[in-house]
Amino acid sequence: MPTDPTAWSLALPRYRAYLCLKARLQIDQVLNGKLDPSDIVQDTLLEAHARLSQFQGVTDAQLLAWLTKILAHNLIDAIRKFHGATRNVGRELPIELKLEESSAQLQRWLQDADLTPAEQVSREELLCRLASAIEQLPKDQGDAVRLHYLLGWEIARIGQHLGRTPASVAGLLRRGLNRLRILLNDTE
Repeated sequence: MPTDPTAWSLALPRYRAYLCLKARLQIDQVLNGKLDPSDIVQDTLLEAHARLSQFQGVTDAQLLAWLTKILAHNLIDAIRKFHGATRNVGRELPIELKLEESSAQLQRWLQDADLTPAEQVSREELLCRLASAIEQLPKDQGDAVRLHYLLGWEIARIGQHLGRTPASVAGLLRRGLNRLRILLNDTE
């Protein structure tokens, strides 16, 4: 656990894929790909780096929570700019809640009962590896995996969203999961 801002700044890039995944989940729902999640994550990491002296946490989990909060504000700002709208608190609250929901969904996906601190760290590392692996999938496979397993969409709905048949979506999911297994096993 780093104790100074310089050490924390070295940890920031490790969370890029995880933040991209969370941003992509929200942008898919709100703007259907009209904003690039990697741009928002880059802004988030730059802002976090500039504000590291304000970070009060001592654990990786606290850093991740802090980064997620910055990401939520950057998503709200990006959506506001895209729509050219003035501040709409009704739109902001659901995004923050959806980010919390997507975090909870990711953690439920990997969660066991009572975890020791070492197991918590291991789980956080696995979440980051999973997010990175999903980012490496071909776009349609990654979209299908995110929508089905992380957002809980039905295969038919994913097919409509992606302009594919349900059988095609099932194939994307099967190939995506097989590729994820390979990617996750290669990093162990």
